[in-house]
Amino acid sequence: MLESAEIEHSVSKAQYKRALPDLRDKLLNAQYDLFRSGRGPVIVLLSGVEGAGRSETANHLTEWMDPRHIRVVAFGEPTGDEASRPLAWRYWQAMPPKGRLGIFMNGWYTECLAVHQDSEIGDGALEGRLHAIRRYERMLMDEGAVLLKFWIHLSKAQQKQRLEELDSDPQKTWRVTKRDWKAYRIYNKAHAFWEHLLRETSAEAPWVVVPGADEQYRHLTVGRAVLAGLEAAAQASRARPKKALAARVTTSAAELPDRTKLIRDLDFRRRLSEAAYSEQLDLWQGRLAEHTHAKRFRRHSLVLVFEGVDAAGKGGAIRRVTGALDARQYVTVPVSAPTDEEKAHPYLWRFWRHVPPLGGIRIFDRSWYGRVLVERVEGFAAPADWMRAYSEINQFEDQLVQAGTVLVKFWLQVSKEEQLRRFKAREHTSFKRFKITPDDWRNRKKWDDYELAVCEMVERTSTEIASWTLVEADDKRYARIKVLQTIVERLDRALAR
Repeated sequence: MLESAEIEHSVSKAQYKRALPDLRDKLLNAQYDLFRSGRGPVIVLLSGVEGAGRSETANHLTEWMDPRHIRVVAFGEPTGDEASRPLAWRYWQAMPPKGRLGIFMNGWYTECLAVHQDSEIGDGALEGRLHAIRRYERMLMDEGAVLLKFWIHLSKAQQKQRLEELDSDPQKTWRVTKRDWKAYRIYNKAHAFWEHLLRETSAEAPWVVVPGADEQYRHLTVGRAVLAGLEAAAQASRARPKKALAARVTTSAAELPDRTKLIRDLDFRRRLSEAAYSEQLDLWQGRLAEHTHAKRFRRHSLVLVFEGVDAAGKGGAIRRVTGALDARQYVTVPVSAPTDEEKAHPYLWRFWRHVPPLGGIRIFDRSWYGRVLVERVEGFAAPADWMRAYSEINQFEDQLVQAGTVLVKFWLQVSKEEQLRRFKAREHTSFKRFKITPDDWRNRKKWDDYELAVCEMVERTSTEIASWTLVEADDKRYARIKVLQTIVERLDRALAR
């Protein structure tokens, strides 16, 4: 794959001058077409041999187009806020919205390239990272992104010549670092790694290998490929007929499979007396406060996910949790219909942006599971989208846990009879009327459809590292204590390691 790029490729100054005006004009027009279409985004990932001209290529792209609609990000060693969050967090923060162009220097390949150069990664760990990268890129493209990956290549002799030229120029010598010369010294060893990297990550989003010795050839080659990507993104259509979708994902009660027993067999008779509740509330809130103030907790973060049927008592359970926490330590994230800004990004973007740093706590009142619940049942997401969401969610949660997050997920369930009682009580209680809406009654009519979606969600996303806790919530006191006890026990295990 790389050998052909080590052959000299060049464009004369005359050819470059003739081709450039037309290319710039087409790029600018294609960029505006993309912006008006609201599709994409287009993500240009520039990687390659040290000293091959990635920065210059990025600079030319921004000069040729409107920089207001381009975001250029160079990723180095994670620092500050980045270092205290999961590895993927910073890539999600940098993601351009639909209609825009993002230029990433190395992007999510940064860590693979860096740790290999430093000989800090084994074959097994490398393959795991490459697998995660493939899944991430597949998700981006499924969400409508156009991903263009360029490997700008030099032979070893070309790299040496390039570094010497930069180093001898007083105005450019700052661009050559000790790490660049180290990369040159291990060129032969790294070459096999580059080949493997490109081969293993080209199936979904193929790499374009660009000879980098001649900057005019390099700029025109990348520019023309970016033009094709912009045009493809602007012409793509993601429209779907909503009514047809809803018809495809609803299921009658008679067709419900046996796995709904997961919900139907819960024992809703469980109760706690007021005296027992008061005693246990003090106990478990005290232990939760102790854990979250412990020095060992600073090596972790805590993410709590609260899902459940309407009127199951999520808000009351959350208040009993926050009653044990320092207000400076946690943030409650209420999740409702996505905003225009959130719709302009991949589905998980709005949840990644709320991931806490080490020592922090996030409480999600509803969560990323909306895609496989309300969006599935109501037909807001195509079957292909909510079906692939299970694996995307599992990957997201795995990244959280690998970074030290203690992830606790609750599904609060009440019986159909108890829900009806609570609905009617809310309608007749002045300070609770805001809690009951026409949507609640409409959702109740789809009880069986939601029950099926919940059971499938639990089956597919209750993993060893991020299991679901089903909470029998007909008795609010029992439910609140079960939630608190579960959180404390999960922290017990995490902080003991």
